[in-house]
Amino acid sequence: MITLAEVCRKYSDLTAMQQEILKRMSVSFPLVADLTHAHLTVYIKSREKNRLVVAAHLKPHTAFSMVELSEGGTILDKLEEPMVWETMTTGRQIKGKREWIWGELIDMYTFPVVDGGEVIAVVSFETNAEGLKPDVYAQILHTAEVILVNARKPLDKELYRPLSASDGIVITDRHNRIIFANTAAVRIYKVLGVGNLIGCHMFDRQLTMHITKETVASQRPQEKELEAGGLILVQRDIPIMEGGSMLQRVVIISDITEVRLKDKQIKIKSAVIQEIHHRVKNNLQTIASLLRLQSRRSQSGEVKVGAAGECQPDFEHIGCP
Repeated sequence: MITLAEVCRKYSDLTAMQQEILKRMSVSFPLVADLTHAHLTVYIKSREKNRLVVAAHLKPHTAFSMVELSEGGTILDKLEEPMVWETMTTGRQIKGKREWIWGELIDMYTFPVVDGGEVIAVVSFETNAEGLKPDVYAQILHTAEVILVNARKPLDKELYRPLSASDGIVITDRHNRIIFANTAAVRIYKVLGVGNLIGCHMFDRQLTMHITKETVASQRPQEKELEAGGLILVQRDIPIMEGGSMLQRVVIISDITEVRLKDKQIKIKSAVIQEIHHRVKNNLQTIASLLRLQSRRSQSGEVKVGAAGECQPDFEHIGCP
């Protein structure tokens, strides 16, 4: 599969610095696609007049779709993507509709990527947002845009890794007040005795009082493993900063209770199997010792010859002398 960098070099006139901007931004693409439940596509201008090139395309892990969109390196006429072309030429964000399959329209949002007043790329989100209120999804899109702008600086790829459909998502404002929480996050916090998240402070005592154990991952200082309300959770904290001030905070909460339980069961079974192997080995050694003692007392010549010879192959693994 052709990479974003290869597409830029092969099909566009973007400068090395502009290509580097897109490369840095690409670290955030998996998380942004999952956060918005949308197909994320990056378009750049082709060297050919009135043409666009698909530089990257990601499917979300948080939404199902059978639609296959254009892959990286696909060249399109401007008339095939009018919304993208308008954003590319005007620098305006646009919301509209497009037909995925015959008779089915979905929402499409386009955002410009600007460098020095020049639009160097357009990021589009294509999704069916019927399950969310317009103002709620607008908040999610705004957060996605903030992440993309912030991604121009080097990011930790592991921190921006994809989400799963069961992950809880909490978004706060610059004051750490919760402005969005998805269904999974609400479910997790209900177990912790919190009924309403919106408007709460992320570090309010009400949200943290049930935590009985907290472990910070040594290799991931912005991830914590928490034990609370009978659950084992991993909390991934993504503060979005600009000029030393926080713009927003995205917190990903994963319920790994079942995973840890299975890990514990596997460790117990492994310990039991090792103990069984150890006892069987000791029993075989005991049997081998008894056989040697009996062979020395035997009056049979054949038995004495066998006892004076090498250990039988079956006992080599237990260290027969």
